[in-house]
Amino acid sequence: MTSLPRFTTRFGAVALAALAATAVVACSPVEELTNPDASTATPEPSTAPVAQTIAPEDVTCENMLSAETVDTFESTGWTVREDPFVILDLELPDGTACTWGAFGSPTNDDLVLFGWSPITAADATATQAALEAEGWLREDVSGGVMITEDPTLALRLDDEGYGMTYLFGDGWVEVSDTRQGLDLIDLG
Repeated sequence: MTSLPRFTTRFGAVALAALAATAVVACSPVEELTNPDASTATPEPSTAPVAQTIAPEDVTCENMLSAETVDTFESTGWTVREDPFVILDLELPDGTACTWGAFGSPTNDDLVLFGWSPITAADATATQAALEAEGWLREDVSGGVMITEDPTLALRLDDEGYGMTYLFGDGWVEVSDTRQGLDLIDLG
């Protein structure tokens, strides 16, 4: 099996509109990722138990994000490619992974990734352990577990120093190319 493409980009939730409008991806090195304490941490992504309220077959690349975000992407000429939701060698057949970008661009830097899938507790535990064994970093957050790639190995990082990030909730998992990107997933 193949793993999800590790397309990453640097953007904040507020700066996403500007990023999409300019289709320019900026990156800068980050010396070290530190565990922010609760008083200075970026607000955590929503961890509502969407697995109980969302039918997996109803999740699409267009309704995974807010209408405003989709409109912003489409107004810049971005299109979406839907792929299977894969974490390492585990394919989650009821999940959806969506890569938005300028696929006609001469570079692949103009891409962002979002995904959602139901997942069993056993698969979530095994996948988290496998990611950690590969050097991904774990953070217990309100309502779930966040696993993010080691920032020293990430191609690009968000404003807080996070690259590709998985958020495991109760019966579901989300992914984005940055932790801040998880804030854009809106299935509620």
